[in-house]
Amino acid sequence: MVRLLSEILNRIERCEAVVLTAEEVSRLVESGDKSRLAGVDVVTTATRAVMSGTYAIFSFPAARPASFLRAKRVWINGISAQVGPCPNENLGVLDLVVFGTAHSRDRPNYGGGHLFRDLVEKKTAQVEVETDGGRSLQVEVGLDDMPFARIYGSRHAFKNYSAFVNPGAEPVSTIFHARGFEPHCREATFSGCGQINPLKNDPLLETIGVGTRILMNGAEGYVLGTGTRSTRERPNLSGFADMHQMSAEYMGGFATSAGPECICSWAVPIPVTSDTILAEISMLDRDIVLPVNDINTRMVIGEACYGDVWQGVDLAEEFDPEKCQGCKRCRVMKACPMKAVRFDRQGARALRDESLCFHCGLCVSECPNGAFQCRMGAIRLKTASGKIRTIPVVLRQSDKLRALKLAEDLKRRILDGSFRMAEPVERIS
Repeated sequence: MVRLLSEILNRIERCEAVVLTAEEVSRLVESGDKSRLAGVDVVTTATRAVMSGTYAIFSFPAARPASFLRAKRVWINGISAQVGPCPNENLGVLDLVVFGTAHSRDRPNYGGGHLFRDLVEKKTAQVEVETDGGRSLQVEVGLDDMPFARIYGSRHAFKNYSAFVNPGAEPVSTIFHARGFEPHCREATFSGCGQINPLKNDPLLETIGVGTRILMNGAEGYVLGTGTRSTRERPNLSGFADMHQMSAEYMGGFATSAGPECICSWAVPIPVTSDTILAEISMLDRDIVLPVNDINTRMVIGEACYGDVWQGVDLAEEFDPEKCQGCKRCRVMKACPMKAVRFDRQGARALRDESLCFHCGLCVSECPNGAFQCRMGAIRLKTASGKIRTIPVVLRQSDKLRALKLAEDLKRRILDGSFRMAEPVERIS
């Protein structure tokens, strides 16, 4: 089967195209009805995960012209910003780069990812400027005060990722866990949305190219090419989108035991133009390898599959407030990487903010009273010797529930014409 992208685009224009989400495709495969896939024109894919390779570029006026010659150092909500690349001499304008993994000097476990979400939620931020003349300026800004505000991905949407375990004898602080990583392979964490992930469905980059239109955090953006550390076997993407159009529910900060990280979400339409893509969209979680790494060395020590972590599990936790005992030192509140759990006004029971919850599942293993319940799955680690070891998952660094929602949103936009697919400018080599 070979179809031209232009033919598919014409079918979309005539409202004749068959558009399915990657999850709908997977359900067809599971039901044994793969024959219907030949009639699918576009598959909408998505992922939401902790993505370290994220940065934002802001440009906005901080003072009247001639107030200062140039900015030397700048902080936003206590987070150090890189000044430049344009010096903006005497204009009173700042051009800044803020890394998603940058840490605030003032607020523990607050970083660039938190700042980006705060701005999209229309919260104001405190900007401190140290000029090259030694003056100090302060100004309060919001996203509406920034004519230019974009988020860029230098390394996003890996073709799946990895699981991590700690075979060592001591706990480890790491970006791959929200608390100390327990030793002796007693627990596992992982990243990757498996069968709905964009590059899983187009790993050879047949349809994803330079200029491919995407949704990043709900806003229309574009693929720039592959990102840093991208390989043929494990490709990833770089891209950007305008923050003014983003939705806060798809972004945010994620506190780890090694400091705050940044959350981003992508949705990418995959036109079904070849037998190769048809075969890839038919692949289920149980067919997708999940490498298992030693957190101490980052070396692969075995492999599992994404079926272990996404099949037969719950995508969201159930919270039963009646089981909350109101512990004075709530372990869930301390461990939650999104600060989505807090006490009620009386300080008697925990409350969960669903709008903040990342569905990582850490609350399940942290609550001693069983107030949080979720089937999390377990890594079935196949070692080099051929032995199988079952290791329970305690933390997910990908939120498949909201990724599914974003894929549905992209499908709706394609069908109603509000998202217009287009041919890439060129293929990524």
